[in-house]
Amino acid sequence: MDFSYTEEQTLLRNSVAGYLADKYGFEAWRKFTRGDDGRDPVHWKQFAELGLLAAPLPEVYGGLGGSVIDASVILEEFGKALVVEPYVPTVIVAGGLIARAGTEAQNQEWLNRIATGDTMISFAFAEQGGRYNLADLQTTAKKQGTSYMLNGQKAVAIAAPWADTLLVTARTAGGRRDEKGVGVFLVDKNAKGVAARDYPTVDGARASEIAFENVEVPAERLIGPADGGFALVDQAVDEAIAAHCAEAVGCMKVLLAATVEYSKTRKQFGQPIGKFQALQHRMADMFVHVEQSVSIALMAALKLGGPERRKSVSAAKVQIGKSGRFVGQQAIQIHGGMGMTDELSVGHYFKRLTMIDALYGNVDHHLKRYAAS
Repeated sequence: MDFSYTEEQTLLRNSVAGYLADKYGFEAWRKFTRGDDGRDPVHWKQFAELGLLAAPLPEVYGGLGGSVIDASVILEEFGKALVVEPYVPTVIVAGGLIARAGTEAQNQEWLNRIATGDTMISFAFAEQGGRYNLADLQTTAKKQGTSYMLNGQKAVAIAAPWADTLLVTARTAGGRRDEKGVGVFLVDKNAKGVAARDYPTVDGARASEIAFENVEVPAERLIGPADGGFALVDQAVDEAIAAHCAEAVGCMKVLLAATVEYSKTRKQFGQPIGKFQALQHRMADMFVHVEQSVSIALMAALKLGGPERRKSVSAAKVQIGKSGRFVGQQAIQIHGGMGMTDELSVGHYFKRLTMIDALYGNVDHHLKRYAAS
């Protein structure tokens, strides 16, 4: 089987890498992630102009009709630059879910808005005590006339401080952990009854704790069947995991390259530390972990449309979680004390890998999920 990238995908990679190298350098990243907003709004619009937001969306709704591999190429380059913009929740999760289950009117409105960069969407699915169970929902959505009344709380809604819209999972019927009775709604973040507590995350992004108190959501904001949204969310989350695995690969590649380069210039006992066999072995192990991660992330992306989706995604999440921790720890240790300083990028990449490990289920969770598949 040929795993090489097409000419178009190589051009896409070069285009994204060129823009990020020119406009999204580490010093610029440090500056805007520490600002009040936590990001530079110019980049989201520029991503739209470059066609990155439209890349995986259907052509009929303003997208470019790209494949999951195209999205993986973009996310890997985003990982190399520590991009904080909510590409995964907006384009992969919300865009993919709407494209699969939305009405014609919803597709026309929302997919076009996503492609042009006119919206940012945060995926508000996690709840306290949910423990990675997507069906464990205490937030409720009760039908009242032509609307739904939303009540409950959501935790760690990534990029919610920047979002204008929330993609919310809520219980429409059944018991707390029943897979049947899950609905998915697009909620205006500024709607009456929505309250958010915003805070910075360890990896430089932003998130919110969100409370819904008698929030009226029009029925046309329901995506898919009222009680049958679990399968949609389950698939959307697997697609998000595959995307974040590609992002993690980008982070690990940068850490490996930075560590090898540092070992050539840092001297001890009159010679570069890269000449010490013990450190050569460590960097060789780092290389192996990176290559394993590249392969399994690609496998997860290729399996998204098939019957082995869940098992493949969990396998990738486990390998990426373990490899990300190993590569990050070795990079910091070889750099020494400076590895965790704010001025050096190495520690920030490790923080991002740590966050990716926790997103949508950590290593332990996906080991159990893999065994149960």
